Amino acid sequence: MTTPSAAAHPARRLLAPAAALAGVAGAFVYVGAVDPNEPGHYPACPLLRLTGIYCPGCGGLRSAHAVAHGDLAAAFQDNALAVAGYAIAAVLWLVWVVRAARGQDLAVLQPPARLRWALGALVLAFTLLRNLPPGGFLHP
Repeated sequence: MTTPSAAAHPARRLLAPAAALAGVAGAFVYVGAVDPNEPGHYPACPLLRLTGIYCPGCGGLRSAHAVAHGDLAAAFQDNALAVAGYAIAAVLWLVWVVRAARGQDLAVLQPPARLRWALGALVLAFTLLRNLPPGGFLHP
């Protein structure tokens, strides 16, 4: 099935994925250049600062910095969930590019409700585990 924009020139159909890639690449370049491990460069996590509880995003900037420098072991140590998210986002971006280039429907990129609920449960479980003593290895 094709979308109404399928008749558009292939280069025009690729503008949105190219813009998304430019934005993400720019963010990774910035985080790679400005080390989040050094204090004062980024604001502290408000939840961690106020409660001492690690949110699911805690360590995400350090993880992105490590990915930008090719250190996947450090990236997983800082935030394993974020690294998995980066990989999934990259795969979804590739699917988006291929489907847009072919003029195909992009609805396949909309996850069903069950998958969204499962993802929410995974994030909740990750958050709970990293804040309990057995999940200490998940601390950033």
